[in-house]
Amino acid sequence: MELLPTIWFIAIAVLWTGYLFLEGFDLGVGMLMKIFARNNTERRVLLNTIGPVWDGNEVWLLTAGGATFAAFPFWYASLFSALYLPLLLVLVALIFRAVAFEYRGKVDTDRWRNTWDWAIAVGSFLAAFGVGAALGLTTTGLPLDANGDRDGGPFAWFSWYAVLGGLAVVCFALLHALAFLALKTDGGVRHRARQWFVRLLPVLLLPMAGWAIGVQVLTGEAWTLVVLAVAVVAAAVAWAQARKGNEGRAFLGTGVFLLGGSASIFGAVFPVVLPSTIDPAYNLTIANASSSDYTLGLMSIVACIGLPLVIAYQAWTYWVFRRRVSAAHIPEAHSFLPAVAAKALIRKD
Repeated sequence: MELLPTIWFIAIAVLWTGYLFLEGFDLGVGMLMKIFARNNTERRVLLNTIGPVWDGNEVWLLTAGGATFAAFPFWYASLFSALYLPLLLVLVALIFRAVAFEYRGKVDTDRWRNTWDWAIAVGSFLAAFGVGAALGLTTTGLPLDANGDRDGGPFAWFSWYAVLGGLAVVCFALLHALAFLALKTDGGVRHRARQWFVRLLPVLLLPMAGWAIGVQVLTGEAWTLVVLAVAVVAAAVAWAQARKGNEGRAFLGTGVFLLGGSASIFGAVFPVVLPSTIDPAYNLTIANASSSDYTLGLMSIVACIGLPLVIAYQAWTYWVFRRRVSAAHIPEAHSFLPAVAAKALIRKD
């Protein structure tokens, strides 16, 4: 087995896991805007918990995609061309979500805020579901021919594994967000988030557990089953710690569950990077989908320099904004636009 392709397979798995850990909770917070928060003040509390970090978290998505493109160009080409429509929907959802973050507070009317709240919630859901579907199909297979091209129409990718992967990321993001809100807020939001976390954990982790178990049945090994068992134990610990009011340990427990589940899934499919459901002979592997050793070696040098800087910057950001947020910290709402301009944009409620 070649060393550099193996290292970069592990690196890409780590990048996707990091993305789901960091972006997972802020996508979940976005989805909770309409189903958890009870009023505008609570919605502003939710937004303030992720306001300083959400755009930095998305860097992990760009890095994971860029690393896949550079290290395994055939994997990238086959995956992104086969999933052109769902990934385009993810991109549009992320754009609307980002715009909503910026525009929501510009006009002080209920109708204006409600419009952008829905944009945040729906955009977060579609982004989480699309990324989950893509990762689910990456580990279970697409209808690829001998050239790595999709066989079938634009919806040939759609399958139960796509739905399962999408639901797995959506449900994990919701649970991870509840753990994050319990850790990052105070007052009523904090206590209600912990209560929801305890009640919903067994249900919200079922899709991801089903995804991981399905992959184990298909291609699992003894060590990946052990790692999956560790993930289950971590989920149980997170639930127990949340019941005791230890929000930090509960949040860490969901992170360990994600790490164990991700390691078991990627470990089970290795060395295949993209299975073909038409014929296993058409599978893309680390051997036939990777770049040259020179390219991978150069990327390794750049990664050794750049990745620690990114991690250090994000760690500093989280440290600076580590304090809890509560309704008492939220100032009175006001409009950034003159009254005439505001009325021109939206009819007054």
